[in-house]
Amino acid sequence: MFEGLSDRLGGVLDKLRKRGALKESDVREAMREVRVALLEADVALPVVKDFISKATERAVGQDVLRSVTPGQMVVKIVHDELKNMLGDGEEINLAATPPVPILMVGLQGSGKTTSSAKIALHLTKKRNKKVLLASLDIYRPAAQQQLKILADANDLHVLPIIMGEKPVAIAKRAMDMGRKEGFDAVILDTAGRLHIDMELMSEVAQVRDAVKPTETLLVTDAMTGQDAVNVAKEFADKVGITGIVLTRVDGDARGGAALSMRQITGCPIKMLGVGEKIDEMEPFHPDRIAGRILGMGDVVSLVERAAETIEREDAEKMAKKLQKGQFDLNDLLAQLKQLQKMGDLSGIMGMLPGMGAMKKQMAQTKIDPKLLKHQEAIIQSMTVKERENPALIKASRKKRIAAGCGLSVQDVNKLLKQYQTMATMIKKVGKMGKKGMFGKGMPQMDPSMLEGGDAGDLQLPKGFPGMGGGMPKLPGLGGGALPPGFPGFGKKK
Repeated sequence: MFEGLSDRLGGVLDKLRKRGALKESDVREAMREVRVALLEADVALPVVKDFISKATERAVGQDVLRSVTPGQMVVKIVHDELKNMLGDGEEINLAATPPVPILMVGLQGSGKTTSSAKIALHLTKKRNKKVLLASLDIYRPAAQQQLKILADANDLHVLPIIMGEKPVAIAKRAMDMGRKEGFDAVILDTAGRLHIDMELMSEVAQVRDAVKPTETLLVTDAMTGQDAVNVAKEFADKVGITGIVLTRVDGDARGGAALSMRQITGCPIKMLGVGEKIDEMEPFHPDRIAGRILGMGDVVSLVERAAETIEREDAEKMAKKLQKGQFDLNDLLAQLKQLQKMGDLSGIMGMLPGMGAMKKQMAQTKIDPKLLKHQEAIIQSMTVKERENPALIKASRKKRIAAGCGLSVQDVNKLLKQYQTMATMIKKVGKMGKKGMFGKGMPQMDPSMLEGGDAGDLQLPKGFPGMGGGMPKLPGLGGGALPPGFPGFGKKK
């Protein structure tokens, strides 16, 4: 969502970084370009004015102009002001007598029902809470059944449907069931409308008065741009909301809505819907978003995602093999699967500092997004002996493997060449006595780093899937490039 803004701001701030000394006129010129970039990203005008005023005031101060690295100081100031604009990161508040009522409100089509199920899964898995889902939408065809299907598919609890029951009665029955059966939270999915009207507001107010929710979360679509901010303001004024859930942030919206929400409504963004899958809902971290916008990456989120998807036991087994310099096609297959669990390559690279140029290169070379799946299919078409000893794979075997996975012999050759590059590198590491993939598991981190610390201090562990021992620099690629043997890329890329 923030790619366009990130590119514009990156270009402006790069000019400042390259200069040894800065004049006040340089800073003011850069701030004018930042202003234009924010307005083009659909950020509300009052928010832009306030941002530029505060950032300019700090950036033309004596501390910056006389700093050893004035360009970097200006970048830091812009980062800090972006963070302030986005507000403080706040989790969903469950500090009340259970069951805690959470009211989901918003217009029809904004993704309320799906977001309700996503938040229930998030609270269940990440915060170890017992959550009950209840649909109050008696108007949209099959809305209640949709929530039930989502809940059943993901082992979530849902209130049984009674046809003909009114929304306030459903809400009261849900709270009663929550108290009797020991639920920590009850998520109430209200009905939406195509536009804001008195009937919608009246119904939401009745439910609110009946259950007295601890949280009233407005679900709004990032793709609607400034209109999302207007909707949020209306709900905040007429119903009263405690937080915002922004959906479809993985789309190509310009990002202005997210940057304007906090300032205009006074309500924090609490959750982000980052994809269509049920587990693709994340807490909102302003400092991490600011880092992504300015091309600083988000290594904290990347390491957290790795910790969630990579089994410690498997990592330790792999570490022992790599310490001995051993690496076969079964190990490569395991790496490919780990990468796929973490998401698409573009998303992973977006979290790495200075990888903007590499993402553009990937787009220009039109790399097939199914490449990892194709490579997995090639390895799965091999026999157990072939995976353990790739030297056995000669011409006739390559033809059989290619036929088995529906790909060409050339694709099989590419994979084997990539494997050979990685295996050679790992043998060298084994001889040097270095620890490979994750050593003894995930690296130790200062807990303060996960609470708004400097993400730039974090390093990806050596042997991060497919990344050898780190991120070597190559000229012309924005400070970093994928090393030889990264899954799906030949040696030259």
